[in-house]
Amino acid sequence: MSTPEDWNTEIIAEFRANQGRVGGNFEGAPMVLVHHRGRKTGRELVTPMMYLPDERDPDTIYVFASKAGAPTNPAWYYNLTTAGAADIEIGTDTYPVTVAEVTGADRDRIYAEQARRYPGFAGYAEKTAGIRTIPVLALHRA
Repeated sequence: MSTPEDWNTEIIAEFRANQGRVGGNFEGAPMVLVHHRGRKTGRELVTPMMYLPDERDPDTIYVFASKAGAPTNPAWYYNLTTAGAADIEIGTDTYPVTVAEVTGADRDRIYAEQARRYPGFAGYAEKTAGIRTIPVLALHRA
């Protein structure tokens, strides 16, 4: 059985070999590689995730700390919100971004759109109902 790190390594390699496209469960979905530093370990990390482009601002994308509906937020969420900045790879482009949490009605609207496009996100929200609200982060080109 492979670990999440092994799975991420495979997705990262596929992403880079195919100009930002991957197959399997993520085929056709917009994917980003987020480079961040572990807030406790200081290790440089790369995490693949789906994103939603902002409808009005081409320099902003949204990522979702769903952790597939787990009761806790993923470690990368804390790394990004602590640092307030990261680097991302989209397609063949790599650039720095600022990180801001989206809250309230804006968060709800953005999450609902992601769940409409990719119903698995609706399932994640159902799993976390009453436990946590899945955070939405805005990554804006720096």
